[in-house]
Amino acid sequence: MQAIRSILVVMDPQQAECLALKRAKLIAGVTQSHLHLLICDKKQEHAAHLENIQASLLKEGYSVSSQQAWHENLYQTIITVQQAEGCGLVIKQHFPDNPLKKAILTPDDWKLLRYCPGPVLMVKTDTPWTGGVILAAVDVGNSDAEHRTLHSGIVSHGYDIAALAKGTLHVISAHPSPMLSAADPTFQLKETIEARYREQCKAFQAEYDVSNDRLHVEEGPADVLIPYTADKLKAVVTVIGTVARTGLSGALIGNTAEVVLDTLESDVLVLKPDEIIAHLEELVAQR
Repeated sequence: MQAIRSILVVMDPQQAECLALKRAKLIAGVTQSHLHLLICDKKQEHAAHLENIQASLLKEGYSVSSQQAWHENLYQTIITVQQAEGCGLVIKQHFPDNPLKKAILTPDDWKLLRYCPGPVLMVKTDTPWTGGVILAAVDVGNSDAEHRTLHSGIVSHGYDIAALAKGTLHVISAHPSPMLSAADPTFQLKETIEARYREQCKAFQAEYDVSNDRLHVEEGPADVLIPYTADKLKAVVTVIGTVARTGLSGALIGNTAEVVLDTLESDVLVLKPDEIIAHLEELVAQR
């Protein structure tokens, strides 16, 4: 996170207090990142509003620029500006969609998580990060190269946020329930699954310096266990990663992050592996 030179802050002029900007100031205060403020607006009627905020931030000592833009829809506008400005992080406040609307149309925030070629921080609450629990969600059972790289990114971002918020990093890893039909006998019994995970966790803990009291290994689906654990620990930020889903050319996010976005009570940071980011950058360039 220290390497982030520029942060794209998606502003909503309808909100009296911009929670995305609040988080961006906290991060930039530590990383010295430049803040680029964006209002996604077809009519471009908010120049004075942006100028006031920019002037106030400059007085506070932040490096800041701003713009209004519109490209087809909300998520494409954000991605186009993120690429043009070379921003290493997008911060946006998340507003839950109407469940009926969500059943018919894919929410814009889901599309942003899927297609943005870079980390996205979705701000959900105004709870201060200071002294809070940061929860990193990993899949310890997957130790292929892609997952190992992703785990490294998730945990290092978790530690970075814990350091800037003077908080504590905890790690959650869900493992599957027993299946009698599983080809590998290990996955047929609860005891053998748990034993294998505990063994893999020892190596993970040694590599990333995670003590037993900060590691939570549970049986069940990740999209249920992550919000449950975040709620139990009163996490202020949950860090989630995603790898490509086979057959979808690496462009789509695994749906755990999408599903938990509305159920988590914490802010959510979503990361992607470098190869997915490179692929998504190509898609943006082709548009």
